[in-house]
Amino acid sequence: MTDNAKRTDLFSPVEFGSLKLANRIAMAPVTRSRYGEEGVPNELHATYYAQRAGAGLIVAEATNISAQGRGYAATPGIWNDEQVAGWKKVTDAVHAAGGKIVSQLWHVGRFSSVELQPNGEAPVAPSAVKAEGNTYTVDGFVPVSMPRALETDEIPGIIEQYKRAAENAKRAGFDGVEVHSANSYLLDQFLRDSTNHRTDQYGGSIENRTRLTLEVTEAVVNIWGSDRVGIRLSPVSPDAGNTPPDSNVMATYGHLIQKLNKFKLAYMHFVEGATGGSRTVPAGVDLDALRGLFDGPYIGNNDYNLELAIDRRSAGKIDAVAFGRLFISNPDLVNRLRYGADLTIAARETYYGGGAKGYTDWPTAAA
Repeated sequence: MTDNAKRTDLFSPVEFGSLKLANRIAMAPVTRSRYGEEGVPNELHATYYAQRAGAGLIVAEATNISAQGRGYAATPGIWNDEQVAGWKKVTDAVHAAGGKIVSQLWHVGRFSSVELQPNGEAPVAPSAVKAEGNTYTVDGFVPVSMPRALETDEIPGIIEQYKRAAENAKRAGFDGVEVHSANSYLLDQFLRDSTNHRTDQYGGSIENRTRLTLEVTEAVVNIWGSDRVGIRLSPVSPDAGNTPPDSNVMATYGHLIQKLNKFKLAYMHFVEGATGGSRTVPAGVDLDALRGLFDGPYIGNNDYNLELAIDRRSAGKIDAVAFGRLFISNPDLVNRLRYGADLTIAARETYYGGGAKGYTDWPTAAA
């Protein structure tokens, strides 16, 4: 064990709610786009996740809660029996390797294309505000489509999609679920006044814009119990569609976090800065102050190395750290960090699509 590792408890067991974790290092959800058009996991995915079971907690890659929730080709789903059976292969493999894994429940909202939506329909969103950028379909990259605003009476159906996905995650053998309210996808689109121009009870005031995330969290907690539910937030990340932040990040996300405390969640998973990018935040935003409002365990994520994780853990600013890209090419990342082994950096072309190459063929440090 390195001197760095000796001066931290990041490698020690911890309990987040009912999740008994072998260490405080999590694998962040990393989209790999290897699931085919039906979004069904198979033995290849089981091998991939089992190889990374040394993480204290694996947050499986963002998983579509419905056909409507899909925004990229070849991403996994959890809305039908075949997908559930596929995920059961994954969770069984992870558990056999001694790991813990939760499902991240995902609806992309406006960041989609009519080519990916059932019957070629428009993507749904809080408001008819088009995102920037392209998304990936079976025919390659295409511009994202103009969304339509959800009607008020459609909102219970969205909540029901999350509820069914949570039930399916339990059937699939996951250890818990993470509500994906980050990265400018559907729930985050409702939170931000840049994308939410509604005038009903889901728009306008901060209380109204945070309502859907809280209602979804409550529905999922009712399935799993609060001690096996986490949530992911990214207050300033522009991720999907170069989405502007809310006009008052501290007030909006501060209100949300304080309201989330009533659920006594297993953890809050926070993107500190721009997802996969800079840790710099806009003037007037203090992410550590937002973190301080949350009563439960806190997982910090974004551009961490071991030294930064140790420093922030020592200062009491994180309870655990999540790594994403480093887990792609270092399946034994926890041991590499613990013992000071060199880290392998994956080329970006290995991130998305394909088969075993660049996915399950990364060697461990001992190999």
